[in-house]
Amino acid sequence: MFPGFERRRARVPMAGGQGEIHYVMGGKGPPVLMLHGHPQTLFMWHKVAPVLAERFTIVCADLRGYGDSDKPEGDDKHETYCKRAMAADMVALMRALGFERFALVGHDRGGRVGHRLCLDHPDAVRLFVPIDISPTLTIYEATNRELATRYFHWFFLIQPYPFPEKLIEHDIDFYMPWMLGQRWRAPIVHEPAAIAEYIRCAKLPGTIHAMCEDYRAADSIDLEHDRADLAPDGKRTRCPIHALWAENGMIAKMFNPIVDFAPWAAAAITGKALPGGHYLPEESSRQVIDELHRIL
Repeated sequence: MFPGFERRRARVPMAGGQGEIHYVMGGKGPPVLMLHGHPQTLFMWHKVAPVLAERFTIVCADLRGYGDSDKPEGDDKHETYCKRAMAADMVALMRALGFERFALVGHDRGGRVGHRLCLDHPDAVRLFVPIDISPTLTIYEATNRELATRYFHWFFLIQPYPFPEKLIEHDIDFYMPWMLGQRWRAPIVHEPAAIAEYIRCAKLPGTIHAMCEDYRAADSIDLEHDRADLAPDGKRTRCPIHALWAENGMIAKMFNPIVDFAPWAAAAITGKALPGGHYLPEESSRQVIDELHRIL
């Protein structure tokens, strides 16, 4: 699904030792790092990355705990899966590939990792494109009945270990398609090969625990980091941000990414809505490609 790309693994500092990040790389030109969302893997870029690779060097990586990347055990403070640690993985990966500075495109959880990467490593990113998110803190502070219903997994996955892990692992074949669209009583926009790949990776030992830890970190240590950077002497993103969001999604209904990212930003923020739902790179790939070509 990634013609002309090479599949590789890179060793990075991870959880007090070394771990491996799985990625694919292809193309030629300015480097672009692409990060996936939950509960997906780098496979979600299979329609977008090959086209962009005609003009850019594209690196699609599996986040720590997802896909075929390593899945270290979580810790009591959830630091292992905080976005600071997951962002550091990606900086180490890109430096290992010889890229000190790059554009960054992140969907869903990948956008949250990307936001933290821009804050912690501002000199590394020349342009940040978050897809269908507003900052984590902003979303938590706006939680109401509608959001809690649509984003129920934010509050389910943070429950103490091993409650959500046990329930999900009991029937992953049911859970994954449900999370990917059936819960909205909407048609699945993913190709069968993509669904199969997401299920395969979810069944790998440690994946479901890692997914839960990702969300537990978002509800705890990630919020601490985000609040600290709202202080006058806190960190700010220095690169331009161009946010994309789905016309039919919750972000469009309840949030404004251009406004929401501003408290953490020292540079210009632009953005626009694209037709489709949350999984824009798979549902509306042509529009995503056109917009990325334009902004990159």
